[in-house]
Amino acid sequence: MSDHDGDQPGQPGQPGHERFGPARGLARRHVLSIGGALGLVAFSGLTTARALARRPPRTGAELRSKVPLPPPFQVPLPIPPVLKPVSTTGGIDRYEITQRETAVEILPGIRTPLWTYEGTFPGPTIESRRGRPVTIRHRNELPVPTVVHLHGGRTPASSDGYPTDLVLPEGWPGTARGHHGMHGMGGMRDPRAVESRITRDYTFPLDQRPTLLWYHDHRMDFTAPAIWRGLAGLHIVRDDAEEVLGLPSGHRELPLMIADRAFGDDGALAYPALDPALRERPGVEEPYLAGVLGDVVLVNGAPWPVHEVDAARYRLRVLNASNARHYELEAVTDDGRRLDLVQVGADQGLLAAPVVHRTLPIAPAERYDLVVDFSGVPVGGRVRIANRLGSGRTRDVMAFRVARKARDGSRVPRVLSTDVPSWRRSDAVRVRDFSFRAGRMGGGHGWLIGGRPFDPARTDATVRLGDVEVWRLVADVHHPVHLHLVGFRVLSRGGGRPLARDAGLKDTVALRPGEAVEIITRFDGYRGRYLFHCHNAEHEDMGMMANFEVV
Repeated sequence: MSDHDGDQPGQPGQPGHERFGPARGLARRHVLSIGGALGLVAFSGLTTARALARRPPRTGAELRSKVPLPPPFQVPLPIPPVLKPVSTTGGIDRYEITQRETAVEILPGIRTPLWTYEGTFPGPTIESRRGRPVTIRHRNELPVPTVVHLHGGRTPASSDGYPTDLVLPEGWPGTARGHHGMHGMGGMRDPRAVESRITRDYTFPLDQRPTLLWYHDHRMDFTAPAIWRGLAGLHIVRDDAEEVLGLPSGHRELPLMIADRAFGDDGALAYPALDPALRERPGVEEPYLAGVLGDVVLVNGAPWPVHEVDAARYRLRVLNASNARHYELEAVTDDGRRLDLVQVGADQGLLAAPVVHRTLPIAPAERYDLVVDFSGVPVGGRVRIANRLGSGRTRDVMAFRVARKARDGSRVPRVLSTDVPSWRRSDAVRVRDFSFRAGRMGGGHGWLIGGRPFDPARTDATVRLGDVEVWRLVADVHHPVHLHLVGFRVLSRGGGRPLARDAGLKDTVALRPGEAVEIITRFDGYRGRYLFHCHNAEHEDMGMMANFEVV
């Protein structure tokens, strides 16, 4: 682990300390007060980034399920259904999704109430073609407002799922336009909020590289419990160039959404919300302010599942959809051999060339596109996907059982893509610094960017359409940082070279305790207001978001 270098991060009280060009003046500061006596000592017993780097803390606290849990590798791996469009006329694919409550059998023999997209968890997968627009009409039949964000999408601001652009359910008391004061956020006002009642159409141009995206709820202050209750699904973008590469496809391409959960004694999902109805009071109970962890690992909504495979290559499209849990994945045979994890893609699509891993860390919201070759495993043999960061039951993720010999015409080419952006440091017109740290806010503690909690009415960085910038991100504890709208490349970690896991074009980067990471991106696509934030969902809900405006 590398300590951060000697440059100064964002100054206290400033969301971003900018070099080589001024940022727009900052608006007034609002204070978010979070109940409880949470402080840096509560997280780690330490108070500086360097000290944190010497003794990295565990991010989050684990809930314990109160129902019997099944043995691992007994439940078959579900494959989320692919949603069919209701119309394909005019060069646009149109879909309809209803957000509704339902009960699903996650643990064998137990019904668990969930909030869902179209009645399933994960929600239905949407498959799209590069450059072919998609419009999705979401209908909110849940008891609270919702927002939909297509994570990783190059999306106009009007459809990006800004946290105050709410879809109100039927009967929800009207809120004054632009006022986001329904749940104690210090009376924050957002004059640009756009509220819809019952339905909203989101339009995604999908003019972007083929990749695995995911969609999830993004309501201000309540993102974490909404995702925990089931509001997440996959969206795959494809194109012709990728399909001629010869990568494993069809039934040998598997989407894998990994998420941890915990269950109460009635079979319902356990979550330590201060307001279980998720209506008025945001936040979680004090022991879980650093993040909520579950003791059950789900893949595609099933606990520690197993999947039968041919003795052939498989393409695994892996998403960490957990609120706060980090994993370090490895593929291990029953006789202790590790299989290579051949990375062919990152968050934002194919790498230029494959990268081989024996183990692979994955932070919340990161995606990895992997090829695993089962041809050397005997028929009847098993390969476990294990989590080296877990303990007890969370050391297991899922398993594959080799069922048969089979022909395999797939391959992993030495050149995967020639359109990975090659921005250089010298292309950047500006360098900005942002610190991601716990800190005091009014009468409580929370998670801050540049010493400030999120305020929807404040612009934290103004960027010009088409400009290339370098952003330097500094962490106290683990923070997976996500930028909306754009993909980026990792330039450095701790003043040194990027890690193997940093290859390719990303939209989420895992900051380790005490670490400074530099990223480079071009702000192209669309003008408007966008977010960057920590994707530890509890951190996000407790203030660790900021705005950038593309002008």
